[in-house]
Amino acid sequence: MIVAFAPGGFTDIAARLLAERLAITLGQPVTVDNRAGAAGIIGTEAAARSAPDGYTILMGTISTHAMNVGLYRSLTYDPVADFAPASGVATSPNLLVAHPSKGILDVTTLIARAKAQPGMLTYGSGGNGTSSHLAGELFKSLAGVDLLHVPFRSTAPAATALLAGQVDLMFDTLPSSLPHAREGRLVPLGVTSAQRLPSLPAVPAVAETAAGFEMGVWTALFVPAATPPAIIERLDSATREALPHLAGRFAELGLEPFAAGPNDVAAHLRGEIAKWTGVIRTARITAD
Repeated sequence: MIVAFAPGGFTDIAARLLAERLAITLGQPVTVDNRAGAAGIIGTEAAARSAPDGYTILMGTISTHAMNVGLYRSLTYDPVADFAPASGVATSPNLLVAHPSKGILDVTTLIARAKAQPGMLTYGSGGNGTSSHLAGELFKSLAGVDLLHVPFRSTAPAATALLAGQVDLMFDTLPSSLPHAREGRLVPLGVTSAQRLPSLPAVPAVAETAAGFEMGVWTALFVPAATPPAIIERLDSATREALPHLAGRFAELGLEPFAAGPNDVAAHLRGEIAKWTGVIRTARITAD
C-alpha cells in the first residue's frame, strides 16, 4: 500500500490501521510503503505505473487526486484516467484554531478583526497548495476577508509555529490540533465540516458563520486503471469489512469511516476536483 506522504500524518495513520485489518481479511501481509515528496506526486505516479494486478494499491487523498489537478499544469499522472477507485477509507474535517494570545474566541470575532485589519492576521499551512492552505483560501473568499498566508515545509512545523504564537491561525487536522485545544494551548474556533461534530458539540461549524464553507480531508484506495473488476470488488469488500472494526480507533483520532464503493468514490472525486480547481483558480495559485 503506497502512501505518498511521510509517516505520522493523517494519510499514514489511516493506511496503517487499515493495512493491519486488511491483512486479516485478505489472509496475507499488507505493507505500507511511504514514498513521500513533491506534494504526493512521487508516490502517486509510482502507483499509477505499477502492474494492475491488485498487489500494489494507493492510499489516495484529497491532495493527490483533487487539489493537485488545479495546482500543477504538468502533473505526471491523471487521477481519473490513470486510476480506478476501489473503496473509501476515512474522512476528517479540519479544525480552525487560533493562538490564545490573539483573543479570538469565535469565527464572528475572527471575521470582524480581519475586516478591521486587512492582511494583519496570519494563518500557517503545510505549504503552498496543501489542504490547510486551500481551506484558508476558501474561507477568505466566502467570508470576504484578507488573511496573510504563511507556508511551511509541512504541517508539523506550521503547527509548532502556531503553538509558539508565530502565526495566528491554522486550519489543522483534528488528530494534530484537538489535543492542544483540549489543553487550552489553542482556541478551537470551528470545524470545517458542514455541521457540528457529535464528538465536539460545543465547537460550531465554520459554515454557521461563513455560509457555504465546507472542507474535509479524505482518503480512499485506488488501483491502476487497468485492474480487473474482480480485484477491485475484492478490495472494496475487504475494506468495507474492515471499517467497522476501525471505527472506535478512528473516532479517537478524529477520523470517520468513509464507507463508499468505487462508483461513490468516483462521484465524490469529480465533485472535489471541480470544487478545488475553482478555489485554486480564483486565488491564482500555481505550484509549477
